[in-house]
Amino acid sequence: MSINTYSYDEVKELSRLFKLLAEPNRLNILCNLGMECRPVSDIISATGLSQTNVSFHLRALREAGLVRPERRGSFVYYCLPDVKLLSLLEQTKEWIKLRRET
Repeated sequence: MSINTYSYDEVKELSRLFKLLAEPNRLNILCNLGMECRPVSDIISATGLSQTNVSFHLRALREAGLVRPERRGSFVYYCLPDVKLLSLLEQTKEWIKLRRET
């Protein structure tokens, strides 16, 4: 596939996404969510980040449409909006693994 198949706007959008995901804490949050909706307290436990740090990164991920909040009583749960995102993360992890082996 040639880079010419992408418009400039598409390349800019991909660039913004990769820049957002290049922050290890954000990527860690996404990977720890999986397809299960989880409260902020679970995300804090899974990542070892502070509540302030998790909230900061969740906001950026939410604004980018990579997570969606879901209110359940007095708690806010965060979910991946689409199983395709988790699949892309898994495929990328496998691609990196294969590159290391060659």
